[in-house]
Amino acid sequence: MSMITLYTHPMSPCAQKVRIVLAEKQLSWQPHPINLQQKENLQPWYLELNPLGVVPTLVENDKPVIESSLICEYLEDSYPAISLRSQDPHEIAAMRLWMKHIDIKLHPSCGALQWPLIMRPALLEKSPEEQQALINRVVEKPRRERQRRLLEMGLNAPDVIDAVKTYATTIEKMERALQNHNWLAGDDISLADCAMAPYFQTLKQFGWELFFESAPRVKQWYATLSARESYQAAVDADFSAETNAELLTLGRQALPIIRHHLAS
Repeated sequence: MSMITLYTHPMSPCAQKVRIVLAEKQLSWQPHPINLQQKENLQPWYLELNPLGVVPTLVENDKPVIESSLICEYLEDSYPAISLRSQDPHEIAAMRLWMKHIDIKLHPSCGALQWPLIMRPALLEKSPEEQQALINRVVEKPRRERQRRLLEMGLNAPDVIDAVKTYATTIEKMERALQNHNWLAGDDISLADCAMAPYFQTLKQFGWELFFESAPRVKQWYATLSARESYQAAVDADFSAETNAELLTLGRQALPIIRHHLAS
């Protein structure tokens, strides 16, 4: 087996889902941390690996693989001995539909919730000129303009309001799906569950369980998944007690605004 290197960040949900898949498949890998707060992901050397300037990037046999969902499928194709993909075509389609929803809708929403609390403070320490210079280097225009709004407006940005609504409707959809199966796309854990789990880590770390207070099946799904060894190794291990306390404080300070957006 060749050495796998993952360019990663502890709080990136995209990196977290790849780390969960690596752990589920019991694969050895080497982490290469990327400092997102200081925009290391926009350095020329990293853009050569990942032209989008995001994490994660997986490198195996000196070949980079980018886009977290594609990385997960790459790992499934390369290491099928422990499978995270059903043999049933309908379940495969359901799995990929969840992963598409995560990529297109839930991931930007998660970024809109995390960015003002985690990334914005570091930028606010810089001059306005430095702030804009860094944001101008963000490769994709939608992400660049979203960061500009979040920098200016914080949790009152329209992106945050939309994000709260997206989370709420996603959880409602999950609750319905889990009426028929133990996992999102069938009776066995799949890439869909691995991909979804990090977006609940965001709610957990900020103490925002109010999102799934009325979704008991979702609550049980996350409790079961987060108790797995893969989640403990791939996500929980990267959060020290001090970090958890800091994140919880940030989340509690922001809770009145989040609650307001959720109720509006």
